[in-house]
Amino acid sequence: MKKNIAIVAGGYSGEYEISIKSGSVVEKKLDTGLYNPYIIVIKDDDWYYSDKSGKKTKVDKNDFSLKINNTKITFDCVFIAIHGTPGEDGKLQGYFDLLAIPYTSCDQTTSALTFNKSFCNRIVNSLGVNTAKSILLYKNQKYKTDRIVDEIKLPCFVKPNNGGSSVGITKVDKIKNLQDAIKTAFKEDDEVIVEEFIDGIEITCGIIKSKGKMYVLPITEIVSKKEFFDYDAKYTPGMANEITPARISEKTEKECKTTSVYLYENLNCSGLVRFDYILHDELLYFLEVNTIPGLTEGSIVPQQAKEMGITITKLFTMAIEDAIDRKNKF
Repeated sequence: MKKNIAIVAGGYSGEYEISIKSGSVVEKKLDTGLYNPYIIVIKDDDWYYSDKSGKKTKVDKNDFSLKINNTKITFDCVFIAIHGTPGEDGKLQGYFDLLAIPYTSCDQTTSALTFNKSFCNRIVNSLGVNTAKSILLYKNQKYKTDRIVDEIKLPCFVKPNNGGSSVGITKVDKIKNLQDAIKTAFKEDDEVIVEEFIDGIEITCGIIKSKGKMYVLPITEIVSKKEFFDYDAKYTPGMANEITPARISEKTEKECKTTSVYLYENLNCSGLVRFDYILHDELLYFLEVNTIPGLTEGSIVPQQAKEMGITITKLFTMAIEDAIDRKNKF
C-alpha cells in the first residue's frame, strides 16, 4: 500500500522561494509507485495543501491532517523541504516529534544547534576541526567596529547567525562599510556573526544515511564568478561552476570525507546533510552544515548523488526510508 508523504515547503524566511522550488522538485521526482505526495505550503499562519486545480485545503494543525472530499488524510512521513525557519532550525521537528510523525531531517536538537552558526562553530572547533575566528553580535547590543576589526581583521564576512542561502551576507573590505553590512544582516536575524575571511578553495561534501548504511557522496568544488558564493551565485544559472568531483588531491578528498563522517556522527545528524569547507594551504576549515540542503535537480547534493549513480528519485526514496526506519526503532 502506498504511503502518504507530506512535502512541506515555503517557510518564514528569505529562503521561501527556494524552498517552494525544492518542494516542487520533490513532488515531481518522488516515486509515485511507492508514495502519494502532498505539497503542504507553510506561509505565516497559513498552512495549506493546493491540488492541481488550485483548490486550497487548510491543514488541521492539531494532528497535521487534511480533509479532502470528506476523507481524512494523515501522513506516514513528512519530507521537509524548507530551508531556513521553521524547517531547518528545529521548530517543525519538535512539532512532528509531538505528533509522532517521521520526518526526513536531523532531530530538533541537532537542527537547532547546527542552524546557529556561532554555537555550531564552537562545537565543531571543540571536536578538533578548524573554524574561522568570529564574533557574535546581538541586536540592541553596543559594539565598536574598530574593536571588531582589531580582533577579526579585514576582509571579513558579516552574516545573519541563523540563516542560509547566503541571504543577508556581505563581504567587507573596508572598515567604513562594516556598519552597513551589520545592519543588512540584522534585517534577517536578531543575531549577527562577523567572521574571519579565509582565502582558499570552497568544497562541499554530501552524506546520506539510509537503511543503516552511510553514503558519502563525491566532493564538489565551487568556483563562484562573483566575489564569493552569494545568493545570486547560488541561484543564477551560469554565475558559479560546481565541479564534481572536485579538483583536489586524494589526500584532501579522504580528509574531507573522513571529517564529514566524523561531524555527521558527532553532531548526531540524520538523513541528507551537506558539509561546506574552505581549503586553505592544504588545511580544511569548516564553514557550515546544511541539514536541509538544496533539492532541485541543479542543486549540489543531487549533482553529487548523480555522479555516484544515485538518481534524484532514489535519493528521495532513501531519505524517506531512513526517516520511517528511525521512527520505527523507538
